[in-house]
Amino acid sequence: MANVLLINPSYQASYGHSKASLVGLIMPTLGLATIAGVARQRGHRVSILDFSWREYDHREISRHIHAVRPDVVGVTATTPLMNQLRDISVLVKDISRNIVVVGGGAHPSALPEETIRESLLDAICCGEADYSFAEICDGIDFEKIEGLCYRDGDGIARTAARYPIADLDELPMPAWDLYDLGTYLRTASRLTFRRVPATLAEFSRGCVFKCDFCASKITMALSYRKKSPERCAAEVIRMRDLGFREFFLTDDIFTSDQKWAAEVCEAISLSGADMTWTCTNGIRVESAEDRLFHLMRQAGCYRVSFGFESGNDDILKRFGKGGRATIKQGLKATRMARDAGLDVNGFFQVALSHDTEETIEETIDYARKLPLDTLKFMISIPFPGTPMFKDYFDQGMIRSFNWDDYHMDTQHLLYTHRSLSHQAVLDFMKRGYRRAVLFNPAYIVRRLIRGIRTGEFFWDMFYFMKYLSLPSTTATTPFRYYAQDRWPEFKFPGAVLKLSDYQIFRNTQTKRTGNSDGVLTSRYLVPHSNRLPRVRRLNGELPTR
Repeated sequence: MANVLLINPSYQASYGHSKASLVGLIMPTLGLATIAGVARQRGHRVSILDFSWREYDHREISRHIHAVRPDVVGVTATTPLMNQLRDISVLVKDISRNIVVVGGGAHPSALPEETIRESLLDAICCGEADYSFAEICDGIDFEKIEGLCYRDGDGIARTAARYPIADLDELPMPAWDLYDLGTYLRTASRLTFRRVPATLAEFSRGCVFKCDFCASKITMALSYRKKSPERCAAEVIRMRDLGFREFFLTDDIFTSDQKWAAEVCEAISLSGADMTWTCTNGIRVESAEDRLFHLMRQAGCYRVSFGFESGNDDILKRFGKGGRATIKQGLKATRMARDAGLDVNGFFQVALSHDTEETIEETIDYARKLPLDTLKFMISIPFPGTPMFKDYFDQGMIRSFNWDDYHMDTQHLLYTHRSLSHQAVLDFMKRGYRRAVLFNPAYIVRRLIRGIRTGEFFWDMFYFMKYLSLPSTTATTPFRYYAQDRWPEFKFPGAVLKLSDYQIFRNTQTKRTGNSDGVLTSRYLVPHSNRLPRVRRLNGELPTR
């Protein structure tokens, strides 16, 4: 039985110093809770150290490691958290070389070999880590575990991609109980939450759409898998019994299968669980349906978020919305949700791949016209593992590999846009908030009426004053790292950057049931078979073009 410590890095420097921070999602991290559930089911002792709500403090991590004395330390990281992962890996190895340090999450899964070379990690769980991480805790040899990239002497080895979990009901309940509820009572944004404490939940995994900026396929694959309505209701009851009063649904396309989503809502209503909830990630506007919205409202949902992204139909088509998510449909979906009694939040992006100054003006006008209750502008960032990043990298347009700067309200020059100067992007972020919020009488009246109706008027005033004092974009606050001077370095320019084996494997999975002669991985065409063979070992430096 292994003693396991899971660490979630700090969100403060990346997400905590701009207008977007007012709706920050500080709550128990679902990814760690799910892998903790599987590890505990196998008899391992698991604890979670969550820094999401506070500043990064390597001294606290050190104290925790000395107190817990873990055999395995797991660290999750999106791209803006990657440098913290690097620092933690050095810290842990300084404490004891015998501790197995494992990375996971979107960034390590997107660039597994590069991540190992930039850190002192022993291994990376690529894609879904539920079973891969548990097998590491079981003490199984790395080479026998699917879905791993790992350090092997002076080289790096990779095993076959692990299939995404087909039956999500077989997973144990997420280990939400490993989090201290009192923490999330103190840190909750009342613009974001109606009832606290709140947590994250998932009823389905994956997405079948191909937006070029989206990183969800890195961990969830190009697929769509759903839990049964009964399992979803059981999870809601479990959250309630632990003391949570609200949950954010992280599903990418919850409403796309309207029949299933309706059954989930009916199961939650029948469960009698007194929980409020919201759809967080931005459901697609073409999946809006009047009856479903009413069922969601009856089941406790009070807010839906739409990923509007752009106010130009051609831009929506070009980055991957497929032509079905249109400007007209976005307006229809918003009105439909409001008619069902739901609050509506909107996400908009500045500097999408094919944006021009004219199309961004259309996006701002669109945000101003939509009857929204809250909204958020973001700079479109080419995150590693996305088609956008690969496209920009191949054309020599990536300007920075400092992962601390990779957040969606950054002031830093990360890449060269085809049509927009860096200053123009920053100016449009300010202009978007000014025109759609500050100088938008219709929006202000809606907020006033809503605040009086819900009893949240004074919270609205409190956050409005904070809104006026915060910038639209932010420069990253420097971290007090433990050993930045001893981080291993990897020179990205000239290296082979690619979609991960996991992504390409899933994108080409249909070939395996047809007459294809092979399945394309990131570097090799391998024989057609029922299982991908182990990818050959790489020694020395990564090859260059």
